[in-house]
Amino acid sequence: MLDVGGLGDKSFNDGANRGLVRAKRELNAQVQIIEPGDGSDRAAALRMLAASHHPLIFAVGFVFTDDLLQVAQDYPDVRFAGIDFALRYDAEQKPVSLPNNILALKFREEEGSFLAGALAGMVSITHQVGFVGGMESPLIHKFSAGYRAGVAAVCEICNVRIMFAGVTPNAFKDPGTGREMALNQYQNGVDIIYHAAGATGLGVFQAAREMHKLVIGVDSDQSNEAPDQVLSSMVKRIDNATFTAIEDMIAGQNPHGVRWLGLKEQGVELIHNPRLQYLLTPQIDHKLNELKTQIIRGEIKVPDRD
Repeated sequence: MLDVGGLGDKSFNDGANRGLVRAKRELNAQVQIIEPGDGSDRAAALRMLAASHHPLIFAVGFVFTDDLLQVAQDYPDVRFAGIDFALRYDAEQKPVSLPNNILALKFREEEGSFLAGALAGMVSITHQVGFVGGMESPLIHKFSAGYRAGVAAVCEICNVRIMFAGVTPNAFKDPGTGREMALNQYQNGVDIIYHAAGATGLGVFQAAREMHKLVIGVDSDQSNEAPDQVLSSMVKRIDNATFTAIEDMIAGQNPHGVRWLGLKEQGVELIHNPRLQYLLTPQIDHKLNELKTQIIRGEIKVPDRD
């Protein structure tokens, strides 16, 4: 069950789908995909899949968390995997245990976003950089917090302008608003924008092309969306996470609990656009590798909230 925006978002959902395609090719897995409607059908779709006796069901996106918990309780013999599942915490801020039939695939987006921010801070000429997020939520604040911290680590005089497209899941599928926010930032001195906005980010790319400014993509390698403007992409290896969960299930394991994927686990990474490689000086490349190593070693603790 895909997230808001569906196939063709060239970002989050397409990343999950690549894992499914690989599982079909390499593991001979049979796959059924359901794209979201207006959002009210999420629970019904999950129940339909569970009632059809699929051995493993993916719910792609944190907006499925409540529905997934309820359906998993009603179908204890079916295994579920929630990509970006929103963990629950008790009064002492300890994670609440998950049912044995739920696997929460969690990414340390703040770590990859830190590197994206460091890159933006070192490349920016105006010392004004921007961030366009989709739905204002704890998940997207992980991106913005990491990005802001990365900028600050390399550029004390840089200013970070942060904007969100909305407060509902529809904020991930509004390219028009993404374009307007990006144009606003570019026209006010920002020369690099990092987006974490799903299909809304397609509007950010359009603005970057119009203004001949730089942009950093997210979730998937988005260099092809604006080959002359996309400097890099902060990739979440949703494809690998999805494929591995399927592989474990086929091997007879019961993937459950929480699986964290950060820089150390190669769950996030910064992929550069070869076409703009000339902007990445040896000094910038060295600094990025140094920061990455420090994060992996625990010498830098990246904030996950603003």
